[in-house]
Amino acid sequence: MSNGKEQLDVEEDFTAAETDDVEPVVEVAKTNLSKRRTIDNLLEERRLQKQLADYDFDL
Repeated sequence: MSNGKEQLDVEEDFTAAETDDVEPVVEVAKTNLSKRRTIDNLLEERRLQKQLADYDFDL
């Protein structure tokens, strides 16, 4: 474990990376949301088909 008296080495000439060259992450989020909605729709359809198959038509 570390104690509070240790000296940390700090790099003085640190420069932040340019953010202009980075592609936005929004596309990934849109793709993931689209995939999630597709999966949700398929699960809902499967659930409804199971309910329909289990339904007693001889009421």
